[in-house]
Amino acid sequence: MDERKKIAFIVNPISGTQTKGAIVKQVEELLDKEHYAPEIIYTEYAGHATEIAAAKAADGYFAVVAVGGDGTINEIARSLVHTETALGIIPCGSGNGLARHLQIPLEGKGAIRVLNGMRVESIDYGKINDTPFFCTCGVGFDAFVSLKFSQAGKRGPLTYIEKTLQANLTYKPETYELEMDGISSRYKAFVIACGNASQYGNNAYITPRASLDDGLLDVTILEPFSVLEGPLVAFQLFNRSIDQNSRVKSFRCRSLRILRDKPGVVHFDGDPMMADAVVEVKILPKELRVLVPDEVTKSSVNVFRRAQDYLSGLKQINDAIVEDIAQTNRRLIDKGKEQIKKIIKE
Repeated sequence: MDERKKIAFIVNPISGTQTKGAIVKQVEELLDKEHYAPEIIYTEYAGHATEIAAAKAADGYFAVVAVGGDGTINEIARSLVHTETALGIIPCGSGNGLARHLQIPLEGKGAIRVLNGMRVESIDYGKINDTPFFCTCGVGFDAFVSLKFSQAGKRGPLTYIEKTLQANLTYKPETYELEMDGISSRYKAFVIACGNASQYGNNAYITPRASLDDGLLDVTILEPFSVLEGPLVAFQLFNRSIDQNSRVKSFRCRSLRILRDKPGVVHFDGDPMMADAVVEVKILPKELRVLVPDEVTKSSVNVFRRAQDYLSGLKQINDAIVEDIAQTNRRLIDKGKEQIKKIIKE
């Protein structure tokens, strides 16, 4: 009788920016076969990962591993909450928010070493209007951008920056009424972000003090800001200090009700969906089991990750500023061309 722990790898062949063939090969070569009986399954359509994970949890699998991005992780994790089956992660997405928060290595070999360690922790997860999320959710500009990003033909941080800059030209902040733990307040906000984890992904720390096991939502309200304030907001977002900005209000709560003037888009783990004018967000404590690094692995990853994250953050800020300048120049050139045409006609 095979007494090895059953572990399923669910591979999304189209998620993120990497090909998955090399990852699958590393799993076959490096996974501890003495303790694990692996199975590799490829998804075939949207929502397929959720169905597979639910079936494996019902069959008593020790773990189901998401080989993909935050969207794939969300699909799988929602079927594993309130079960004994653990979530494993081999990050292959464009953002990798949950993996980064958990300090799971972003390269395949390191992520497989985490799986071989078999260390399991229980973490919180959230719901926005009954849709599960594991990193962040929210309303406002980031939800608007997630809608534009989902419609883009390609993924990756540069595409996200491009869509962010384009959206910034047309987006108008809304006024929201917030009810949290019996307290009501009214804000005009550019972004209202609710964090279970600390970041969107790509080291953009929107709720930098968030913890995955404290039973609380971390809420960041970013008020409207001027063009001149934009670079500082961007720097603080990637420098893990957005909560120190004078335009930001932050607090913790167990549940949050957001009331707006009309239905609109919200996001969960970077994916957009349409929702009513009333948005309900809540946290469910320690209902998901996750395979995480041991302390030795976490420490070694942390040293390199901090340096890598800092440089990556600076690069993304620089790319955003350069693109913003380029767009401004293009608008000035187009305006100049129009004026020249008018002069010629006259």
